[in-house]
Amino acid sequence: MAESLEAATVIVPLLQDTVDGAVDYKGCPANRSATGRWRSASFIIGVEVAERFAYYGIGSNLISYLTGPLAQSTATAASNVNAWSGAASLFPLFGAFVADSFLGRYRTIIIASLLYVLGLGLLTLLALVPVPISSNCGSSEESMPCRSNELQVLCFFFSLYLVAVAQGGHKPCVQAFGADQFDEQDPNESKAKSSFFNWWYFTMSAGLLCTLSILNYIQDNLSWFLGFGIPCTVMAVALVVFLLGRTTYRYEIRGDEESPFVRIGRVFVAAARNWRTEQLTIATEEEARGTLPHKGSEQFKFLNKALIAPDGSKKDGKVCCFTEVEEAKSVLRLVPIWATCLVYAIVFAQSTTFFTKQGVTMDRSTGLGFDISPASLQSFVSLSIVLFIPIYDRIFVPIVRTITGKPSGVTMLQRIGIGMLLSAISMVIAAIVENERLEVAKEYDLVDMPMVTVPMSVWWLVPQYVLFGIADVFTMVGLQEFFYDQVPNELRSVGLALYLSIFGVGSFLSSFLISAIEKTTGGDGRDSWFADNLNRAHLDYFYWLLAGLSAIELGAFLYFAKSYIYSKKSG
Repeated sequence: MAESLEAATVIVPLLQDTVDGAVDYKGCPANRSATGRWRSASFIIGVEVAERFAYYGIGSNLISYLTGPLAQSTATAASNVNAWSGAASLFPLFGAFVADSFLGRYRTIIIASLLYVLGLGLLTLLALVPVPISSNCGSSEESMPCRSNELQVLCFFFSLYLVAVAQGGHKPCVQAFGADQFDEQDPNESKAKSSFFNWWYFTMSAGLLCTLSILNYIQDNLSWFLGFGIPCTVMAVALVVFLLGRTTYRYEIRGDEESPFVRIGRVFVAAARNWRTEQLTIATEEEARGTLPHKGSEQFKFLNKALIAPDGSKKDGKVCCFTEVEEAKSVLRLVPIWATCLVYAIVFAQSTTFFTKQGVTMDRSTGLGFDISPASLQSFVSLSIVLFIPIYDRIFVPIVRTITGKPSGVTMLQRIGIGMLLSAISMVIAAIVENERLEVAKEYDLVDMPMVTVPMSVWWLVPQYVLFGIADVFTMVGLQEFFYDQVPNELRSVGLALYLSIFGVGSFLSSFLISAIEKTTGGDGRDSWFADNLNRAHLDYFYWLLAGLSAIELGAFLYFAKSYIYSKKSG
């Protein structure tokens, strides 16, 4: 702990001096080439890979620690894991707000990284100390049930949620800060920025593969001290590497300007206050100096009422300016895009649940003398991402660029739509495979023998996993770039937090949908679509339902995408 405090005394002055001496990120050294920008971004990518390694190193196997050393029941442990992961998905909204309104992204990354190291360090120390349990634990029928020391459990969850808070400040800011290194007004750097989001996701997926294959093994077979200590060490080293690149970064300036949240909120308040006032039409070129093209003023015209005073006249100092109104409109335009991506997030949630349940019932032999774990099939999602992103970035984009003339080949919304289509196709394939599995179970009279392996290879599931990964290359990366690019410059961290919230809300919607279907299709002696005996369940019906919802979602998305007006030329 003393070493951590000593390190902090060195880091904080560096943080202060660097930011105070920074210039606006669009003016940071003018002689920096796209290659130089990549050199800066590589430092930032490194700290993000370390953070994902640490986060998944804890979250992917947390239930094992709770049911093992902490002696919690499976139900209690599952509830605690869901609560922690849910909180971790909401904290980025708060962290992004703090970064974009007060601290700036660079400062927030430093502070979040320090909190990360502190939280992981505490978890490591707690894992080193044996957890005392109640006396006479399980020695007789009359004895008290086993339970761990309450103070130590409290310390553990304090450390765990400290990591969640750190993740909330780290996750939305690092990616935004990395993209800030590329000037979208420079043609070469604009191309590099589009590639940045591709390689960002590539390195994240590669890091996740390493986490699932190495760190979980250490935790299960060696020690939790090493299992928590390694991520702590990795995060500490990554913070040092991040600071080494401080002289190469392009920073945003935090002056005395008004908070963007206040500006945008004032527009909605003024428009609501003036709703009875005669509509104002923006017509002059001088007034169209906002962040959007002139035609953007014709959308959400009710917000134009924020430009006039309640008495119908335009008075300086009492009304919002045109730029503020256009900022509010740019944020409002994101709402239908955000909403029409929720079904994609619902589909995304199935790869870690029902796909795995299917794999448990199937023949998992590899021909090499061991059976593959059904959960390990999830690695095909990451593997397909790692393999396909270079193809997308080095082959697909250059070919399409020659046709469309766009630096990124296709627009951000076109990219997202392609991924949605592939996601819907993956659900169709999943439904067909599951129907075939049920037919094989009937053919071999295994319908009422759920513990007997269905003679159908688990490798039948690989295509739907692979298609999931390819869909992610289009939609997930596209959403990251879209929500970064289409918000006002001061709100880019919030934009990425909004992207993350799609999958948080999608997970909740998936749980609600499953519960509703379970109640509707089960009961009165009937087997629901999600019966414990999968040979009597109908996951295929559920997959067909998701495929249909995905098709409806895609239609709605295309409708809103067609009328969407990009806030920048990069669309």
